[in-house]
Amino acid sequence: MTTRDSIQTEKSKYSNNEVLLEIKNLKQYYPIHGGFFKRVIGNVKAVDDISFTINKGETMGLVGESGCGKSTTGRTILRLMKPTGGKIIFDGKDITKISGRELQKARRDFQMVFQDPYASLNPMQMVGNIIAEPILNYEKGNLKELETYIKGLLLKVGLPEAAYYKYAHEFSGGQRQRIGIARALALNPKLIIADEPVSALDVSVQSQVLNLLKDLQKELGLTYLFIAHDLSVVKHMSDRIGVMYLGNLVEVASNKDLYSEPLHPYTQALISAIPEPNPSVKKERIVLQGDVPSPANPPSGCPFHTRCSMAQEICSKEKPTLKEVRDGHYVACVLYDQKK
Repeated sequence: MTTRDSIQTEKSKYSNNEVLLEIKNLKQYYPIHGGFFKRVIGNVKAVDDISFTINKGETMGLVGESGCGKSTTGRTILRLMKPTGGKIIFDGKDITKISGRELQKARRDFQMVFQDPYASLNPMQMVGNIIAEPILNYEKGNLKELETYIKGLLLKVGLPEAAYYKYAHEFSGGQRQRIGIARALALNPKLIIADEPVSALDVSVQSQVLNLLKDLQKELGLTYLFIAHDLSVVKHMSDRIGVMYLGNLVEVASNKDLYSEPLHPYTQALISAIPEPNPSVKKERIVLQGDVPSPANPPSGCPFHTRCSMAQEICSKEKPTLKEVRDGHYVACVLYDQKK
C-alpha cells in the first residue's frame, strides 16, 4: 500500500534537465464518413504532426483558441485514444502502441485533472471511494491504511478529513476540483495533465486552485502539462509554453521569452488580447480577421495564412516547420525561415 509518507519523499527527486515526456510528430485524425456506403471521404485533423518535450519537474503550458487541439493532445498522450501517427515516449519508454495490461500498468504514472469538476466525479460514490478507486485498480491492501492515506491526501489538497464520508454534490466547484486533484495524486504519478482545471470555477477560487497546484509541484516534484486558453493563467503556471493553432504547434518558448517578445503573428495577437490591469497603460490590440478554418478542410501551406496580416505568397504554398530561431525559442513561420 502506498502511504502518505511515501508521497512526501517524492519531493525534488527529478532534475529539470531530464526529459520525462517526448512527443514526436503526433497526429490525431478523425475519419469523416459519407455517401451511401459510409466510406471515409476525409479526416478532421485535430492534432497534425506536433513535437515537443517536457522535462521532469517542470510545467509545460499549452494554449490556443477553442478547437485548436489542446485537449485532444492531452487525451492522446494519456492514451485515452490511439494516435493516428507519431510517437509518445514517456520516461524513456514508447507507449504509443502498447495496450491491455501493459498500458494499464503504464497509466498509473500519468493522471489527469479534468475541466469540469461537476461531471468528472461519480455522484453515487462517497469522496473516499472516488479517490480509492484508482488505487484499488492496482493493488489490494489494508482498508484502514487506505482510509488513513486518503484522509492524508484530502488534507494535502486543503479539505477536511470529514470530506471522506461525503458526496460530491455537497461541495462547491473549487472543493470538487480539489477532490479531483486528490484523485490524480492517489497513485503518486510522475505526470499530471491539467485540462483547463480552473476555467469552470469562479475567479475568486481560481487563484486558490492554481496556487495549490504550484505548491504540490514544489512539494512532490510533479510534472505538469497545463492546458488552458487563458494566457494570464498559463503565464502564472508555466515554465515553457507551446502555442497551438488548428492542430499545429506554431511557437514554443520559455515563459519569459514568449510574453516579452512573441515571434509568431498568431501568438502576438493572443498576447495583445490579454487585459492590461493598469488603465494608464495603452496597449495596441491586434484583431484577427475572419474565422478559424475547419480542421476537416485546413488551408494549404501555413495553417494561419488566411488570417495573417503579414502573409506572403509562399505562405499559401509551403507549410513552415517548427525551427529554433533563438536559444530555446521555436517558431513555425516563413518570416523566420527567411532570416535564418
